[in-house]
Amino acid sequence: MEDSSERLSTRTVGIRYGLILAAVSVLFFLIAAMLSLDTTQGPGRWVSLIFMVVVFVLGHKYYKDNGDGYMSYGQGMGIGFWASLISSLISSTFTYLYVKFIDTNWMETLKEMQLEEMERQGMSEEQMEMAMEMMGRFSTPEMIFVFSILGGILLGVIASLVITIFTQRNNDSAPF
Repeated sequence: MEDSSERLSTRTVGIRYGLILAAVSVLFFLIAAMLSLDTTQGPGRWVSLIFMVVVFVLGHKYYKDNGDGYMSYGQGMGIGFWASLISSLISSTFTYLYVKFIDTNWMETLKEMQLEEMERQGMSEEQMEMAMEMMGRFSTPEMIFVFSILGGILLGVIASLVITIFTQRNNDSAPF
């Protein structure tokens, strides 16, 4: 009979915790959208990162608890990569569908919040116009979809690089 450490893979744990992170991310997005919260600045910007850190730590713990008690740096990175990939694909797809078909005014609301923030910062009309023009090029549902996937994976890998430093537990008796 196989022991549990042979059946447990970083991919399966990463996918499991990626699904959890996706559910949390979609729920957070819906709450923020319904309350018209700006999640691109201030504390709202960091909430997603906090969710990611918690889910990665829980994924690493699950892997160690249900395996042989150990997790190498590479295994921790694998879990973080798979969780980031799955979460980014699901939450970006949801965001795309929401922005494209459900709340087509969401982009305009976001642009208005960004404009208000620029005014608060004392930007000139010319600076605000240039910023809004640049934002307009990248603020289509399709571009948000692409950048959300790429950004989510990149942020997840970077977060995993740091988190795994603290959560790894090497088996010192294992051969190199």
